[in-house]
Amino acid sequence: MTAEGLTEFGGDVLETDEMPAPPPAAAPGPSTVAEGLASSLRGLGVVHALGVCGGAMALLWAAFSKHLDVLHFRHESGAAFAATEAHFASGRPVVVFTTTGPGITNVLTGTLAARTEGAKLILVSAYASAPMRGRGGIQETSSYTMPASGIFEAGAWFDDAVVLEVPEQLPQVLRRIAAGLQRPGAYVAHISIPNAVQGAPLSQPLPKLRAQTKPSAPGASTRPGVNRAALAHCVKLLSAEPFAIWAGFGARNAAPAIRALAERAGAPVMVSPRAKGIFPESHPLYIGVTGMGGHTAAAVTFMRDFAPRRVLVLGTRLGEPTSFWNPGLVPAGGFIHVDIDPAVPGVAYPHVETYGVQADVGDFLAELLAAWPSVLAQAALPSPARPHPSHPVPGGAGRVRPSALMSAIQRTVVDGSDAVVLAESGNSFTWATNYLRFAQPGRYRVSTNVGSMGHAATGVLGAALGRGGKAVAIVGDGAMLMNMEVNTAAKQGLPAVWIVLNDGRYNMCYQGMAALDMAGCADATFPPTDFAMLARAMGAEGLRVESEDELEAGLAQALAAPGPFILDVLIDADQVAPTNGRNEGLRVAKAGQRQEGLSFPVIAAN
Repeated sequence: MTAEGLTEFGGDVLETDEMPAPPPAAAPGPSTVAEGLASSLRGLGVVHALGVCGGAMALLWAAFSKHLDVLHFRHESGAAFAATEAHFASGRPVVVFTTTGPGITNVLTGTLAARTEGAKLILVSAYASAPMRGRGGIQETSSYTMPASGIFEAGAWFDDAVVLEVPEQLPQVLRRIAAGLQRPGAYVAHISIPNAVQGAPLSQPLPKLRAQTKPSAPGASTRPGVNRAALAHCVKLLSAEPFAIWAGFGARNAAPAIRALAERAGAPVMVSPRAKGIFPESHPLYIGVTGMGGHTAAAVTFMRDFAPRRVLVLGTRLGEPTSFWNPGLVPAGGFIHVDIDPAVPGVAYPHVETYGVQADVGDFLAELLAAWPSVLAQAALPSPARPHPSHPVPGGAGRVRPSALMSAIQRTVVDGSDAVVLAESGNSFTWATNYLRFAQPGRYRVSTNVGSMGHAATGVLGAALGRGGKAVAIVGDGAMLMNMEVNTAAKQGLPAVWIVLNDGRYNMCYQGMAALDMAGCADATFPPTDFAMLARAMGAEGLRVESEDELEAGLAQALAAPGPFILDVLIDADQVAPTNGRNEGLRVAKAGQRQEGLSFPVIAAN
C-alpha cells in the first residue's frame, strides 16, 4: 500500500482503503443566534437585507451575508426607504440592519414610512450587552440612552419590537414574526440583539417556519370575512341610486373587480394619489386623482353635475393628501367605507354619515359583484371633462418647462417602457401626479403619509432590486442633495434612473411662501449642483439636459443604460406647480381660520 493510502489518526496508522466509507455528514444547523435568525428569515421568504454596518452588529452582518443577499447602503434611512419599495416591487418581506446608537435613530424615519405605507419590513439592530449598560460605552444603546418604550417595544413606531436578551427567546420571536408577516397590510418589526447574544450558541431547535406565498389568499385566518348583513345592506344602498367610487392604495390588488363594478353599475371612479393606475386613466368613467397634485377641481365639478347619492370608498383613509377634506367631494347620502382597519371609516370626515365595513377590499368586491342585481339600468352620466392637463408641445426656448418634461416622460418612460415610476415629495410629486397617466396598478409609487424627502431618491434602488428591472425616480434637486444612494446603486449595478428637476430651490417651499404673500421672507434657494458630474464621480452615468429639444434623446439614453443613470434637467423654476389645495389649506391656517365640516352622524358596521 502506498503512503497515499494511509491516514494518520490519533497516533495510529489506518489503512483507509480497507475501511468502509463513512456516511455523508448531515448539514449542520445554525449554531448561533445570528445564524439562526438569518436562516430562519430566509425560510420566511426574506431574500434581501439592506443596511449599514457597524462593529456592534458584526456577527449579524456576517450571518446575513451568508444566508441573504446583502446590500450595503450609505445611510440607514436610505436603506429603509429602499427596503419599503423593494417590498412593494417584489411582494416579499425585506430586512433592514443597523448598528447601535445613531444606526437605530437614523433608520426611524424610513421604518415609520414603511409602516404607514403598508410594507412588510423587519429591522434588526444591535444592542448593548447587559454588563456594559449605563457605563457610557461608544454608541451605547440601552434604556439609559434611548426611549425603550418607543423603539424597543410595540407601539407607534413598530407593530412588534423586542430586545432579544437570551437565546431561548428566539423561537417565540420567530413565531411572532411569521404570524405578523401573514397579516394583511403593514407589518414592521424591530429585533434588537445585544452583542454578546448574537454569537451565543442556540440551546434548542428553532421552529421550521415557511413563507406564506399568498398572505392575502381568500379565507386566510388573519383576514376578517365579509359580514353578510353588511354586504346585503351595501347592495341595497348602492343598487338603489347612482353612486361613485373613491379608490385608494389599499385597493390596489382589486383593480379588475373595481373596473367590473364600475362598468356594471355605471359608477364613475376617482382615486387617491397613491392609487394612480388602479383604474385606467383613459377610461370614460375615470374622474381623476383627488388631493395633492391631483384633479380635485374636475372631480368636484363632476360630483356636482352627477350628484351621486353615495360614494363607495375603497382602501383609503381619505386624509388630507387624498381629500384636503373638501366638502365638494361629499355626496348627499354620505360614504360607504370599506377598509381592512375598522378604525378608518368616519375619521377623515367625522361629521359625514358613514357606513363602515371592515373587510379586505378584494373580498368585499367579489361578494358584492356576486350579489349584484343581474338586471339594473345604469345611471345616465354626464360627459366628464378630461381631468389631465394638455401636454405642451416640446421645444420652448429657455429652461425646460416641467410640464414639457412630464410630456416626454409620458411618451418615453410610461408609454415606451415597463419601468416603475416613483415621484419624490415636493413639486416633483405634484407635476407627476397631475400630468402622468397610467393604465394599470403597480407602476406609480408616491409617499403621501410620512412624505419624507429622499424616499423616492433612495427607494428607486429598492424598486429596481425588487422587480429585477428598470425603475425611474422623478426627484427634486433638494431631495437628491438630502438623501440619495447613487454610489450604492453603482456598486450593485442596479438599473435605477434619477430624473432631477434642477432649479436650485426647495421650490415647493419657495412657491408656497409666494402663495401665502410671504415671498422674500425666508430663503429657500441653494447653490446649483451639476448632478451629471456627481453621477460620474460616484461611478454612475449622467447627462445634463438644458433644453426641451434634448429631452427625448436624454430619456432614451437613461432607459438604455444597464446601470444607474442621472438625467439632470435644468427646469424653469418659475413655472407654478399644480399643488392645488395644499396652498389653499396653508392660507386658511395662516389666517387662523378653520374648516367647517358637514353635520352628519357616523354609522359604523362590521
